[in-house]
Amino acid sequence: MKKVLVIAGFTALFSCSVLADDQGGLKTDAAPPSPHAMDKGYRGMEDAQGMTVVQAKAMHDGASISLTGNLIKKTGEDRYQFRDKSGTLDVSIPLAVFDGRSIQPDQLVAINGTLDKKQKPAVMKVDHLQKQ
Repeated sequence: MKKVLVIAGFTALFSCSVLADDQGGLKTDAAPPSPHAMDKGYRGMEDAQGMTVVQAKAMHDGASISLTGNLIKKTGEDRYQFRDKSGTLDVSIPLAVFDGRSIQPDQLVAINGTLDKKQKPAVMKVDHLQKQ
């Protein structure tokens, strides 16, 4: 008899949360603030445009980096040379990251990825590319 009462009590306790209104989650009835109006949080590639190749090369292995500049030449199957105002860096960009887009050497691009300093010279493994 006690087991039946305990099971009935637990069932009643857990079923109350099922009957509660769904109040949580994202509410889409208001527009988000524009990126320049935000004080904190991730705002996209625009925040990282101050980083240069020289600064990126000085960072630790595995660091997340964002750069703005030009892809100036292809040096291997998925290897390219990236240049900004401070210097050049070898980057690895899989074909899937291009997502069907064609990039010309005179087009400004922003790239995000991680730094691999185990390779000599250091290589940036790009996981996001955006035309500027």
